[in-house]
Amino acid sequence: MTQHSLKSLFEIFTVAFKLGVTSFGGPIAHLGYFHNEYVNKRKWVDEKSYADLVALCQFLPGPASSQVGIGIGVIRGGLIGGIIAFLGFTMPSVIALILFAQLLNNQEIGASTWIHGLKIVAVVVVAHAILGMSQKLAPDLKRKMIALMAIVSTLLWQTAYTQIGIILLSGAIGFLLYKSSIDQVKEQIQFPLSKRLAIGCLLLFVMLLVGLPVLREMTHLNWIALFDSFYRSGSLVFGGGHVVLPLLEREFVPAGWLSEEAFLAGYGATQAVPGPLFTFAAYIGAVINGWQGGLLATLAIFLPAFLLILGTLPFWNQLRSNPKIAGALMGVNAAVVGILVAAFYTISKGTILAPKDFAFAAILFSMLNYWKLPPWIIVLTGALGGILLEYI
Repeated sequence: MTQHSLKSLFEIFTVAFKLGVTSFGGPIAHLGYFHNEYVNKRKWVDEKSYADLVALCQFLPGPASSQVGIGIGVIRGGLIGGIIAFLGFTMPSVIALILFAQLLNNQEIGASTWIHGLKIVAVVVVAHAILGMSQKLAPDLKRKMIALMAIVSTLLWQTAYTQIGIILLSGAIGFLLYKSSIDQVKEQIQFPLSKRLAIGCLLLFVMLLVGLPVLREMTHLNWIALFDSFYRSGSLVFGGGHVVLPLLEREFVPAGWLSEEAFLAGYGATQAVPGPLFTFAAYIGAVINGWQGGLLATLAIFLPAFLLILGTLPFWNQLRSNPKIAGALMGVNAAVVGILVAAFYTISKGTILAPKDFAFAAILFSMLNYWKLPPWIIVLTGALGGILLEYI
């Protein structure tokens, strides 16, 4: 490796790390930070290429902002550049959430009033996500009906396969309803990856998705079960980090890996750290099995996103010009809104226990949605308010 390429990789890492430390506000805000840094300031990609890359990452399951960062790393430094960019952007929040989990493991979760405040923050954040996503992803009556179907199905049939079935069915409905109403896209974008590597990544993605549950049943090893649960959750998330909440809750809380209180406290705390919301997995893994569990969970939940972005980059030009695929995605995105509404019901019923809780949630929601205050202020207010609620 030449000195020039080492210098280029170091630059990719330092820029991504700076974004990982400073990018608060969730995936939409992250894309704004990326645009300013990579397009306006450094000119690593042009406007059209950046827009194409964002479109691809919205198309795939997984954390869109992380996948955009990986893609820019690939454009700048090939496969290794993609890995370096991912590590830089993700590392700060992973470290912060593992430390937070270690802190909580040393005290009684249920007895902490500030933890109740963080649980209310989690409810508020999901409500805010629902409001924004429903306007964007279910704007017409057809897609509102797909979202309604997802709400009803998710709440009435709470099985491990319900969400997979909803996503597949909604994709089929979107395919039928919207296959001829999408404008074809003619812009092209080039990535320095071979189609052979891309196919290998896609095959590995499918092999792990199918093989890990089988291996889990055959071995009954805790670390394989942990890896399988996080990998499956990372493979099925359409619509951004907030949607991973119901998947992870269903995987870990009923099975007794961690309590509902610990789960929601971590989700609230995740809003206070910069970087991708998927690093919530690092917190869960660390609560279950220390820092080693946190690192394993991080690897498992991000691996599908990594394999999918590398596997689709060379084929994106053909995919995005196909209106049938775009129509299926519209159906899937509408279902995501419904799945998130069902998750809102699940987490709010165990958190909003009294009128004062609802009043405090309304204040936090107004701070986030109307006053546009930074998420870390909402989290800090939630923790302090949880303590004060005890005296009201």
